[in-house]
Amino acid sequence: MSEKCSKCRGEGFLLLESGPCPKCSGTVGSTGSGKTKSINLMDLSEKNLSSFVSGTCDVCGGTKTYEKKQKCDECRGKGETLNCSRCGRPIPYLNSNGEEICNSCLSSSVVYVLDNSCDYDDLESGRLYKGCVDGVVANLGAFVKLNDGIKGLMHEKNFEAGHASLQKGDSLIVQLKNISRQGRDTKLDLVPKKPLDYQIIDVEKEIPLSRIGDLTAKDNGKVIKMLGEVLQIKQTGGPTIFTIADESGLVPCAGFESAGKRSYVEIMTGMAVAAVGEVNLRDNSIQIELLSLKKLSDDETKSLLQRVDAAIDVRAEPHDISFLVQSDVLEKLRPAMLQAAKEIRKAIFRSRPIILRHHADADGITSAIAIEKAILPLIREIGGSDAEYKTYKRSPSKAPFYELMDVVKDVSYAVEDEIRYGQPMPLVVMVDNGSTEEDVPAYKHTQVYGMDIVVIDHHHPDDAADDYLLAHVNPYKVGGDFGLTAGMLCTEVARMINPDVSDQIYHLAAVAGVGDRSQAPEFEQYLDLVLGKYTLEHLKEMALALDYEQYWLKFGSGVGIIDDILDMRDHDIHLRLVKMLCEQASGMIRDQLDVSLPNVQSTTLKSGAVLNTIDVEKFAHKFTFPPPGKTSGEIHDIMCNVRYPDKPVITLGLGPDFAVIRSKKVLMNIPQIVRELREELVGSGVNGGGHLVVGSIKFVEGAADVVISRLIEKLGEADVENE
Repeated sequence: MSEKCSKCRGEGFLLLESGPCPKCSGTVGSTGSGKTKSINLMDLSEKNLSSFVSGTCDVCGGTKTYEKKQKCDECRGKGETLNCSRCGRPIPYLNSNGEEICNSCLSSSVVYVLDNSCDYDDLESGRLYKGCVDGVVANLGAFVKLNDGIKGLMHEKNFEAGHASLQKGDSLIVQLKNISRQGRDTKLDLVPKKPLDYQIIDVEKEIPLSRIGDLTAKDNGKVIKMLGEVLQIKQTGGPTIFTIADESGLVPCAGFESAGKRSYVEIMTGMAVAAVGEVNLRDNSIQIELLSLKKLSDDETKSLLQRVDAAIDVRAEPHDISFLVQSDVLEKLRPAMLQAAKEIRKAIFRSRPIILRHHADADGITSAIAIEKAILPLIREIGGSDAEYKTYKRSPSKAPFYELMDVVKDVSYAVEDEIRYGQPMPLVVMVDNGSTEEDVPAYKHTQVYGMDIVVIDHHHPDDAADDYLLAHVNPYKVGGDFGLTAGMLCTEVARMINPDVSDQIYHLAAVAGVGDRSQAPEFEQYLDLVLGKYTLEHLKEMALALDYEQYWLKFGSGVGIIDDILDMRDHDIHLRLVKMLCEQASGMIRDQLDVSLPNVQSTTLKSGAVLNTIDVEKFAHKFTFPPPGKTSGEIHDIMCNVRYPDKPVITLGLGPDFAVIRSKKVLMNIPQIVRELREELVGSGVNGGGHLVVGSIKFVEGAADVVISRLIEKLGEADVENE
């Protein structure tokens, strides 16, 4: 509580002189009468006139005595000691700056830093704030921002030494002298301060926490606070979009620094943050316009991330639905398929980029398109209409394994996106490739950078690949074989990811089976499903059109064109496009066979199998369709169906450093043969693989004679099927 001033004893003034009134008193030392004795009419003023009329002395006011007083310099006329506005201790006088503050508090001050969530209601007069000069106006002063939404004027008359050369962007400490409100406008009067020592205190507006999943259109315009994990950061030509998730859902949040410039550069994906912003509706969807975005403490981060992970894990559960066909192999594969579907769904719900890699043939393409059609609606739902262009990429691979050339591209793009945009490392989904030992070198690249792998394949698997995979779907794992093609597997996995696309993709399994010449019982069932809509001949034309178009696309994904070939857009365009592509492809195949067939050399192996060899480097057109693998397959079909219909047949398409192998009724194991050749012929550079009876081998050109000779010996040792 305040006490009476010890100097003026509560009077508020000091008495300097006292005595009889010099004007109305009679003689010196006598008491005055209090009445006016005389007046000079020339000096008559309103006050004197009043005194003249009433007869009261205008000097003593009728008191008969005269006193000379002075305002107390201790209490400044208040009659009591003051209390410091900060520490509350009594202070004997006001400091020269006009604050009710003691010297101790002035030398060790508190400076407040306002979070962007604060508004004018959070200000207090007399406090010191840290600000930033927003502009300087000559003969007026400087406008100072206390945060992005609060601005005040520091009058030029209050500038002190060191402030005369202020420029936009300069930081300084100001005291809030006064707040005045005029309607909707609020004006701040600021003065610069230079406390000797001070403590910084961050101020945030106290806003109740909101759950993302509870936000609705009714909250439009409301300022909310939420805690969540940053799943994705996307820089646009305007704001930076942060996708933030809590255990109830996720929401895009827009932070704006300037057009196209990254905001909140200290925030990265995977961080747990406190976000404050205004709820807005954008394209009928909720978006938060950020006022503040700050990283949580380590303890808060750990707890939040655990809750978010658990919630996303529940949302990512796939749809455990019935298969399109009856299959013991598929039922045995169900756990692995559900796991693959869950990992893909989890990546989507975490806004994690997805790279879909597929073999560049009909089976591989249909595999990828099935998965693509399932995930794109979910990606758009989670990340917005343009999310697929930021977080999804489909790329074909020429080889039936993850080549180093492909993985280096994928890693390079992923690292670049991480550096430029803070994107997390992607999930790589391998379809119709990825199961073999040849994939391991590529997987070692992805492992270094935390790029996880999911494989859906039907090539003969190697256990070495499993060490690098989150999920692995392969019929060989449960006693099946390559007859259950990747396109069939992916059609079913796609339905587990998103059942709504079933009617759109169910025919892809049949196209895949035709393209890979499947003889599995499942293929007959998939064929029966679509025969009411497509004939077997039309399915074959679709598969051929895919092979032909992908050859010319090279490493391009053929967005839109592939959909048209598979009858997923305009049916009339589909019919005309497939007809045109098949006519061109068939003509080029005939031209290739015309030059190749006369140069096929046939011999009978000791096993009874007919071996046909063709040097596709010398006796086939190069750098055009069909490529060596397709050429070898076409020749093999003629040998099996026309020349030797009832015999086991092997066809070798030979090049300077490769051999393409096709077989019928021969019980060989190409991956095993490759391993044996690599061990026996050291220095020959043997590698390759594929299915058990269909595949390819590569080697160094100088070892061609010895490798091919030993390969033929091993093919001759393979058993053949009995009639």
